[in-house]
Amino acid sequence: MLFRVGWVVVGLLATGALAGAADWPQWGGPDRNAVSKETGLLKAWPSGGPKLLWTYDKAGIGYSSPSIVGDTLYCLGGEGGKEFAFALDTKSGKQKWKVPLGSEYKNGYGGGPRSTPTIDDGSMYFLCADGGLYCLETTSGKQRWQVSLSRDLGGKMMSGWGYSESPLIDGDKLICTPGAGNGSMAALDKKSGKVLWRSNGLTANAAYSSAIVAEVGGIRHYVQMTREGLVGVSTDGKVLWQQNVCVNGVAICPSPIFSDNCVYITSDYGAGCALVKLTASGGGIQSELVYNNKNMQNHHGGVVLIDGYLYGCSGNVNNKKPRFDWECQEFKTGKVVWKDDQKFEAGSVVYADGYIYCYGQVKGNVVRIEASPKGWQENGRFTIPKETSIPRGTGQIWTHPVIANGKLYLRDQDLLFCYDISAK
Repeated sequence: MLFRVGWVVVGLLATGALAGAADWPQWGGPDRNAVSKETGLLKAWPSGGPKLLWTYDKAGIGYSSPSIVGDTLYCLGGEGGKEFAFALDTKSGKQKWKVPLGSEYKNGYGGGPRSTPTIDDGSMYFLCADGGLYCLETTSGKQRWQVSLSRDLGGKMMSGWGYSESPLIDGDKLICTPGAGNGSMAALDKKSGKVLWRSNGLTANAAYSSAIVAEVGGIRHYVQMTREGLVGVSTDGKVLWQQNVCVNGVAICPSPIFSDNCVYITSDYGAGCALVKLTASGGGIQSELVYNNKNMQNHHGGVVLIDGYLYGCSGNVNNKKPRFDWECQEFKTGKVVWKDDQKFEAGSVVYADGYIYCYGQVKGNVVRIEASPKGWQENGRFTIPKETSIPRGTGQIWTHPVIANGKLYLRDQDLLFCYDISAK
């Protein structure tokens, strides 16, 4: 459950073999914003969509999206009551390794892990839904260390759908959000798992969002959404600013977006969206609310910021009366530029090379639209060749699409599809 242009995240950014190719080493890609750095991709899809290179059908249950570095894909799944981490060769789809983890997380909206692995300096970092935080060797899957956010750090989620955060690596630190009274956020030594600090004075329960890095007036800090709202925490754990916006009591999922000294956040269940302006002052950071409206209420499919405009799906289909539409919104004003509720199902998004790729959560349709404030301008459509046979309960296709090194990756539980979208 899970998912962002303008901040820098320290991570492993390898160069692909294709011109304009780029890795996808963590949640949201290189900059944690669902924006790919790819260029030289297909400008027009063949009839039926781009070429399907391979299908991996043993990914198991879960909503984890893949991370890709070089020719290796890393992901999480569950089967037979156990969760596991695995690695695939991106050229062939063949498994490189697979290692067991803890007990499989079970939930009426679909079980298994939700976190996307973060790949950094030969290590794979991720969370299991029960709060198990792992560090594995990327070459073999061998465990380096493990910490439980719930048992060891006393963490607590805002509601009952399991830890979904994807860890942030910043230099030698791993940033995560256990939640609760010992400090909502935490920094761990990425090599040992030792706790370096907890965010004193910030005791809100964890939401389902993943933290980002922002720098304002030379002050580097972490921005995260908790059960009680948006917060900025310094690199040594001090709370710099807070805004009680976009809070709901069910599930707060999307990650913050940082650009031009402003933070945008949205969530569903009537919460809406907000923009907060940050200003460096007296060695700290002041926050000012620019707008707070209900124009965008993103469930958990994510929103992307391209050239001053936000694109995403507002609303939810998981109720008796589905309500949603696709929207383009001005970043600085919050004004809706266009909306469309007729052409596509609700879903998740990723941006690459001029286009927004929308992955439908009901039927597995994929539509590519131009990133344009002029309206919904479709440029290609296809459907995944088959849907999972694993019962989703009341869940749907919630894994976000990934684009890396000329390939598009789509997941529906145990099925992982790889498409060639490079322009030869």
